[in-house]
Parts: sequence; structure tokens; C-alpha cells
Amino acid sequence: MATMEAKSGIEGKVVVITGASSGIGEATARVLAQRGAHVVLGARRTDRLETLAAEIQAAGGSAAFRALDVTNRDEMDAFVQFAIATFGRLDVVVNNAGVMPLSVLEALKVDEWDRMVDVNIKGVLYGIAAGLPVMKGQGFGQFINVSSIGGHRVSPTAAVYCATKYAVIAISEGLRQENTDIRVTVISPGVTTSELADSITDPEAQAGMKSFRSIAISAEAVAKSIAYAIDQPEDVDVSEIIIRPTASPY
Repeated sequence: MATMEAKSGIEGKVVVITGASSGIGEATARVLAQRGAHVVLGARRTDRLETLAAEIQAAGGSAAFRALDVTNRDEMDAFVQFAIATFGRLDVVVNNAGVMPLSVLEALKVDEWDRMVDVNIKGVLYGIAAGLPVMKGQGFGQFINVSSIGGHRVSPTAAVYCATKYAVIAISEGLRQENTDIRVTVISPGVTTSELADSITDPEAQAGMKSFRSIAISAEAVAKSIAYAIDQPEDVDVSEIIIRPTASPY
């Protein structure tokens, strides 16, 4: 891999995307494929991945998919190796998979706390662990880690979720500082149309989120911000993008 050359722009890049079966992950796959990237889709719902890959291919794009549970390090390693075996290289890892079962701390939904830590933090770390040796070996690459506006401010019912998204920002900044040959970008969306809120089981949090989501922006808008970060020259690292609804007070 040491002989490989970094590709500028988006066309021809191999981009692996976690949480690609819906929401921001799905929209990112579509946007990047339209711009000439080879997208590798990972998620647990392989039926959705199969449909998405087929639609991208029917539109003239390049896509492959593989079942992926980001909380399983072996699966994450295999996912990255699958991308390399399929398309011959690795340019970008989009750590997008996330869950958001909000609740007040007093509800003691500890199992949900554990799930958020496993997916939102460990999932990102496993993505880094899988991709970093490859990128260091070839001398280039880019991680795009999806945080949230919740990584910048805390609100009631969201303490644990926000903590995981603060962690994504901290991990990303540490990764950026430690590597001069790898680009690291954090995308922090405000309220966005997705299935993320479907995991909320707490009635109070459900009600609050329903009102909050009335001004949601599209997943495609977030996907375009990811494309912007990838499209920059190799010596330009867009370290963070915060993208939120114009009407958002937060």
C-alpha cells in the first residue's frame, strides 16, 4: 500500500460508511456515489443495504455492502478488509452509526446507557482501530466521525447521549493531533430527519423530541457537508462542521 497515491476530490475514492441502512448514512452513500466514489455500506439490516446498493448501481454508481455490528471489533476489522478486497484501497472511513434512546437519568435506563456507550463511542473507536493501520501504512486517509449538536451542549433527557457525542469530538481531536498525514473531520448535525429518535422509550423524552424535530433538516443536507469535507484538497483538513436548521435556537 505504500505505493498508493492519495486521491483528491471524491471521484474514485473508496469510502466505508457505518450505519448506512438509513438516515445520514444512507444519504451519504447516495450523495458520494453520485459524485463517483466507491461506497461500502455497513449496518445490521442487510435487506436495506442490499436495496440501497442495488439502487446506487442502477443509477450508475459503485456500491458494495456487508453486515456490520459496530460494537463487534472483529466485524469492524472484517468490514474494512472487505472494502480493500473489493475495491483495492481505503480512502475514507465514515463513523456514522449511532443510537439515541433519551431519558432522564432518574429513570435509570442503564441498559440504554450501555448501548449508547457501545455504539456511539466504542463503535467509533473500533472504526478508527480498523482503518488507522491501513491509512498509516499508505500514508493518507480520512476519518469522518459523526457527532451531534449534542456534543456541544447538554439538555435534559440527553445527558448520556451528549456525553457520548462529546467523547466523539475529544477522540477525533486527539486523532487529528497525533497524525499529520491523516485528515480527521467531525460532523455535528442539529436535528435531522432520521430514525435516530425511534429508539427513545421514555415517554417524556419522546414528547420533547417530537416538538424538537418539527424543524428538522434533511439527511441529504448533512450528507452534502460530509461530501464537502472529503472534496477538499489533501492538504486541507475541515476539522469540524456544525450544521443545523436555520430556525434552531440551539
